[in-house]
Amino acid sequence: MKKSFLAIGIMLACVTTMSAQKLITRTAQLSFDATAKGSPENITAVNNEVANIIDLESGNLVFQVLIKSFKFERALMQEHFNENYMESDKYPKADFSGKIMNMDAVDFKKDGNYKCQVEGKLTIHGVTKTVKVLGAIAVKGGDIKLTAKFTVSIKDYNVEIPGVVADKISKTASISLESNPVKK
Repeated sequence: MKKSFLAIGIMLACVTTMSAQKLITRTAQLSFDATAKGSPENITAVNNEVANIIDLESGNLVFQVLIKSFKFERALMQEHFNENYMESDKYPKADFSGKIMNMDAVDFKKDGNYKCQVEGKLTIHGVTKTVKVLGAIAVKGGDIKLTAKFTVSIKDYNVEIPGVVADKISKTASISLESNPVKK
């Protein structure tokens, strides 16, 4: 009986240790700007419901974005984005699965600002591409903040832009990401 309790205690300690090395959030922020130069309208949106998990030991990262959670300044833009461009009923999410390639340059136990190189698979509109992104990790008082800015080519992900609005929408979207994952 004592051996059973000891074995269960050891397993719980191992699970607690393993889960303490992973951080998670469901409130990361992802925004994009796809405004063409000279466009009279801003083609921008923000999504504050992005899920993110990071494994502090391996450097593995996962982000998942529900397309319908992007908010635009005008409801009609949001409707067109979901129905005509992103086809969010058919492709309800976008995701990224990758790894921090220079984990040796990041000390999650020491306050500081660290540049990081992330490589992985980005899936948007049903199309998966390998991407490399430069980002930053800020550690302060045990809290961690991940940030990145990068661009994606809209046509690389088979998003069709009708000719009638082609002069308003850029061929690339500038993406900004901010995440504050915590231990769960």
